[in-house]
Parts: sequence; structure tokens; C-alpha cells
Amino acid sequence: MSSVALPIESFGVSHKGCVRDHNEDNYLIEPQTGLWVVADGMGGHEAGEVASASIVDHLATIGIASSAPDLRARFEDRLSRANSEIRDISRSRGITIGSTFAALLAMDGRFACLWAGDSRIYLVRNGVIFQVSKDHTEVQELLDRGMISAEEALTWPRRHVITHAVGVSDELEIDFQQGELMPGDVFVLSTDGLTAHVSDAEIEAAVISATPQAACRSLLETVLARGGTDNVTIVLVKIGGGRNGALHSDRSGAESLAR
Repeated sequence: MSSVALPIESFGVSHKGCVRDHNEDNYLIEPQTGLWVVADGMGGHEAGEVASASIVDHLATIGIASSAPDLRARFEDRLSRANSEIRDISRSRGITIGSTFAALLAMDGRFACLWAGDSRIYLVRNGVIFQVSKDHTEVQELLDRGMISAEEALTWPRRHVITHAVGVSDELEIDFQQGELMPGDVFVLSTDGLTAHVSDAEIEAAVISATPQAACRSLLETVLARGGTDNVTIVLVKIGGGRNGALHSDRSGAESLAR
């Protein structure tokens, strides 16, 4: 790999929305370790927040990895620990709790996107938006089987039913995609509170010419203006100019509003 560093600018916001009385989302921005995460807890009042916080708290202990494979191994180890902790909490309370998550790992000029549930990861590259992640939902499975149309999926009664999440079973199931970083790449990590109100095209338009901070705030304002029916968390990661190579932190920020 090239030793030339790519600067990174990242920012995050989280809000309880206009309807919910508390925020069960959590997120993590760790540019020094090459890690960005959003997590959307589920399980009722306070329980969902406990689950998403467990994911973020465990992942925050990763530290500086020696290589991209080491970073991936550390990530999976901490996520497994979070899964076990959430399972223990579920058993002690006699309820089922869990959390979706979407994560970006970046090191040595490469990236890996990992997720479980319907929190999403988008990549805006060369002015075009791509959905990197694929929802783990009942409605997505029906779409994949050709049993319903994309239009039907928008109003399907069980469209929010999750099929994979952290903490809901002893066996942790996650998906991933990986590739090479390119200067100008913008990754958008979000809970479903964003995508319930904002289209892919609108996300692309918001991030394509704005700083991560400005884009995050603009997208959040749009969600709230449209009713904000769920908690919403958005993390943007912009890869700066230069050749592909090892990454270093340029600027990062975090903002939690009305949590």
C-alpha cells in the first residue's frame, strides 16, 4: 500500500425526532482508529438505548490496530462481546432487546462496511450515490424473492420487521462489503429515521458539495421538517484528496441534539 495519507473529515448528529420521547440511537466517531458506527436500539423504553450503547461502548475500546485485518478482527471481537452482554441483559430482564448497527472501517487505503438490521451505509463516489448495505428486513427478503414490488414495499405492513440484529440471538449474523478508498468518497451511515423521510437522491444532493457538518445538519433539518417519526442518527465521513494509502484524521466532530 502507498504510505501517502488520505485526510478524513467526519461529523455526526443524533436526535430523538418529533414523536419519540427519548433517543435509543447511539453513534461512534473514531477517526484515529479508522472506525465510524451508528446503532439503533430496540426493545422498549430505555432497553433499546442500553443495547445500542453496549455496541458503541465495546467498539470504543478497539484502540489502534496494526493492520486492516487486525482492525477487522478487533471489531468483530468487540461486537461479539456486545452481543453477549446484550443477551445477558435480556435474560436478566426477561425481555428481548437488541440493536441494529452500521459501521465503516478504514485503513491502509481500503474500507470495510459491516452491518446488521436496517441501519444503512451509502457511498457517494464521482457524484453518484450507492447503497452499500442491504437491509435485513422481512420486506427486503420478499423483494429479493420477487414476491412484492418496490412500490408495495413502501407501504408493506411488516416493512419494519428486522431479521438480523445484535443481541437477539446467541449467533451473531452480520454482512459486509469491502473495497478501495478513493479521494472524494463520502460515506453516509444512518439509522432508519433518516431514510424514512429522505430519499437516496436527496441524500446525494445534500452531501455532494457540502462539508460533513453542514450536510448532517441539513439532512437532520429535513427529517424534522417532515415529521421526524423516529430517532435519527447520521454520520458522514469524507475522504480527502491525495493518493490511496494509510489514513489519518483531519477534522472530526460530533453533535447530539435533544437526546
